[in-house]
Parts: sequence; structure tokens; C-alpha cells
Amino acid sequence: MIRYFIILIFFLTFYSQAIAEEVKKIGKFKDWETMVIKNNSELVCFAQSKPVLQSPKKNSREARLFVTFRPNQKISDEISITAGYEFNNKNSITAKSGKNKYKFDIAQENFAWITDNKQEKKMIKIMKKGSRIMITGYNQEGSQTIDHYSLLGFTKAYGAAKKNCS
Repeated sequence: MIRYFIILIFFLTFYSQAIAEEVKKIGKFKDWETMVIKNNSELVCFAQSKPVLQSPKKNSREARLFVTFRPNQKISDEISITAGYEFNNKNSITAKSGKNKYKFDIAQENFAWITDNKQEKKMIKIMKKGSRIMITGYNQEGSQTIDHYSLLGFTKAYGAAKKNCS
């Protein structure tokens, strides 16, 4: 009896969350995809990608690179990452493509952001032209990780995210 009660509570909780928040995949563009989340009056659109190569190879991590639009909060071109672990605050988190290097200013638990929108716009321009971007981060123990992201499909995924949140 208790088992059925727990299953019922789980189902009702999950079902109510599914109704409140609708996640829709807009499209897959080579190594990138575009998603839209509608939650009551809130709208969030983003392009995301997984690394094509991770270092060190022995630790498989759920890393992602995002470019997000939140029109209700007047946020556009927000670049963020997660490396699949909690970042430490002693080392810089950077993105590098060719000779261009960008620093993530804020690290909170598993995510990091660039706070300067001008820097984000510059990085997006580079991402549109480039073929790969590398994100370097450091875990709580101080060990370095490098995630290599393909930029194939970025321009179309970015355009779809921007269009869906305009």
C-alpha cells in the first residue's frame, strides 16, 4: 500500500511539473541543438552543444556550452557553461578559439557565466566564424579539464534560438 502511495505522489509531482514547464526541441544543427522552454509566462530559448573531446579522458562528464535568450528578463546572448563538476574559485575558467580568449567571470557550483555582454557578443562572432572552441576549467581539487566543442551548426542553432525568443 505504501509503495503505491509513493508511486502516486511521484507521478502527480512529475505530471504537474510537466504541465507547468514545456520543453520543446526546435532543431538539431550538426553538433548543436536549439531548445525552447515555456513556463507559464516565462520564455527561455537556447542553443547548446556537448563537447566532442574531453580531457582528461578517464572522467566522463556531462559538460555543455549554452547561448541563452530570456526576453522577459531582457537577457540576450548569455553565454554559460557547465563542466559536469563544481568549479573552484581559485582558477580562471576560459574559452579559447584561435587567438581569441574569453574569461568567465562568475562561477557558481557547476555553472559559469561571462558578465560583460560586449564580450559575449564578441565571443559569439568568433563562434560563428570558427570551427572549434575550447573551455578550460578547474575542479575543487584544482585539476584542469579541457572541453573541445565543435562549432559546426552553431550559427543556425543560434539563429533559431534568437528567432524563437524575439
